[in-house]
Amino acid sequence: MKLSTLLRHGAIWLAVFVALFPIAWMASMAFKPPLEWTAAAGNITWLPKAPTLANFEYIFFGTSDAYPSSTVMEKTALRPIFASLLVSTIATMIATVVGSLAAYGYSRHGYGKSLPLALVQLRMFPPLAVIIPIMIMWAYLALIDTWWGLSLIYGIVTLPFAFWLMLTFLEEVPIELEEAALIEGASPSRIFYRITLPLVKPALATTALFVFILNWSDYILALMLTRSKWITIPVFMNDLNSAQTGQLYGAKAALGLIAIVPPLILGVLIQKHLVRGLTFGALKQ
Repeated sequence: MKLSTLLRHGAIWLAVFVALFPIAWMASMAFKPPLEWTAAAGNITWLPKAPTLANFEYIFFGTSDAYPSSTVMEKTALRPIFASLLVSTIATMIATVVGSLAAYGYSRHGYGKSLPLALVQLRMFPPLAVIIPIMIMWAYLALIDTWWGLSLIYGIVTLPFAFWLMLTFLEEVPIELEEAALIEGASPSRIFYRITLPLVKPALATTALFVFILNWSDYILALMLTRSKWITIPVFMNDLNSAQTGQLYGAKAALGLIAIVPPLILGVLIQKHLVRGLTFGALKQ
């Protein structure tokens, strides 16, 4: 085997190790009892010596025999998980639908060359630079700590990503197909839904997954725009600590492991479309 091939394979395996090691460490931590992950114990191990489901029991029921009685939670992770699922799903639908329609209109009619740049400027500002005006506006509209308020801001924030991704894909669709359908008497809306949209279905799935992950993992907006009813998984995870033991790393790891599941399931469900979407337009005649 050539040296270049060995180096390439070595680099690939190193990249895989770097990418998967945090997940493997989190999975190991999720099944460790508190005595194996607290710094005071002084016996932190790579793998759990006595695997347990105490961390999962704690985040779902608020208490566990393995945890001190002083760490009993009044609120469990059930509602934050539901809130994250609801808000991320609705926001993904908003951003994907609106972004696809906007991208189609721009790719076919081109309403000004500055429109794509104007949309992406929404993401050029640091979140902390715009969160205060958003908080004031949302408070005036009574949208603080509501699922529709959080869904709306997530949809607005991720809209530029959906627009840019769908614009790239839609520009690869031959306009001659639409012109032929137009000559046959099809309306513009029928052309879009019956001809163009099925052709970019893989791209639509890729965009939806990307936007969903952005919404699912957000912390700043959820922290500032929620109080107690509709906090999401990242906000709830930040509150998993105790005055006696400090950060509840086992509970955090268990919740983090659960947080991986929805994006993973979504990726598996759309895997066929995802592979085609990621390579859409890569090969040109």
